[in-house]
Amino acid sequence: MATDDRSKSPSGYSDDGFYSTSTSGVGGGAHHFDDGTQAFGKDTTAFNKDTNSFDTSGYTPVDTFGQSAATHLDDDEDERRPFGWTGSADLGLLVLRVALGAVFIGHGAQKVFGAFGGPGIDGFARQLADFGYREEKILAWVTGITELAGGALLVLGLFTPLAAAGILGVMANVIALKYGGSLFPSDGFRRFLNTDGVELELAYAAMAFALVFTGPGRAAIDYNRSWFRHPLLTGFLCFLLAAGATAATLLVFRT
Repeated sequence: MATDDRSKSPSGYSDDGFYSTSTSGVGGGAHHFDDGTQAFGKDTTAFNKDTNSFDTSGYTPVDTFGQSAATHLDDDEDERRPFGWTGSADLGLLVLRVALGAVFIGHGAQKVFGAFGGPGIDGFARQLADFGYREEKILAWVTGITELAGGALLVLGLFTPLAAAGILGVMANVIALKYGGSLFPSDGFRRFLNTDGVELELAYAAMAFALVFTGPGRAAIDYNRSWFRHPLLTGFLCFLLAAGATAATLLVFRT
């Protein structure tokens, strides 16, 4: 009759002899479960000799558990996918860009080329002088080019935050010039564009402000450029630039 060496274990636990160092069996000298089957009354059906793991009946094999954990981690990684632009946002930004850009291409063309019944540079410079601006010829060129180039860049979606900031600065100056204490025309809708109401300019400014911080969307030349990937930082810097240009125009060029 075989002597049970487990009785000599200092701990006295029956599990001490479970991992035997016997050289008999598969993988001689290696620790495995086969040599401890006597703990189960020599019933070897509770073991899987091929995988060295417990039978799956009532137990979860080690390999299967590891595979389940890996699968669970893969599922978690799939759920934590990085944020991406949606098609609806891209379409909305495209329409916003094109609409605002087209309007300011027209405004710029009126000032620079005299197109669409516009005053041209000389006529616009005289208007600025009447409004109390000095160095009106330089300011006329700066304003006209900003509107024309900014509008074109918005339509293309190129340097979008900077282009939108330029238009925002122009609109801020116009609002400061026209605001007379009321957002809406004082004599109704008939003279909508020739009164002291500034709701249209505010709408243009809000559209430009939105594009400064949102960027152009994926349907743009800017897509995946550095300023496209960091819209908040880029928008903040461009907004500071627009604010500085507005303040300089009001303080330096206006008497």
